[in-house]
Amino acid sequence: MGDLINIFIKSAFIENLALSYFLGMCSYLAVSKTVKTAVGLGLAVIFVLAITMPINWMINTFLLGEGGIFQTDLTFLRFILFIAVIASMVQLVEMVVEKYSPSLYNSLGIFLPLITVNCAILGGSLFMVSKEYNFAEAVSFGLGGGFGWFLAIVAIAAIREKIKYSAVPPAMRGLGMAFLLTGLMGMAFMGLMGIDPAAF
Repeated sequence: MGDLINIFIKSAFIENLALSYFLGMCSYLAVSKTVKTAVGLGLAVIFVLAITMPINWMINTFLLGEGGIFQTDLTFLRFILFIAVIASMVQLVEMVVEKYSPSLYNSLGIFLPLITVNCAILGGSLFMVSKEYNFAEAVSFGLGGGFGWFLAIVAIAAIREKIKYSAVPPAMRGLGMAFLLTGLMGMAFMGLMGIDPAAF
């Protein structure tokens, strides 16, 4: 249990997909104008990562590896199958959000289906494979990675909402300030990289 908590903390804070690896920056910068839309997209990313990570683990372990049911190395299909799983989960999220929260669906616009090609989602699955996690660790890594991305987008959205009322130089307004804030937040999160959660 302790190992799973350590993986969750490490993936959420120390190896944050958005602020340590800068994955998923397109939707991160585009949707972080208001906290409401940032929370909606962040929750969608948590859901998609938490569901696709264990499914992709099973596909990688039982289908693609030499010890899988086909008894041959099919790892060259990894990208295609991982993206197919991600696309189907995103489609499910899109249908649920459209049915139960049309206002959030309209405010997210094109960026909700873009989770399919959000490199944070695919990157999480590929990191899981490279770290050779088991099933439970993959679930913990998915939840932690999604939670870390959620924290990053909500934090930048809250700052961007407050900064609207600040005297920002004209050249830095909009995306310029968002890039600067993202860099500063990334430096803060990278300061956590030397910490080993298992030591506590």
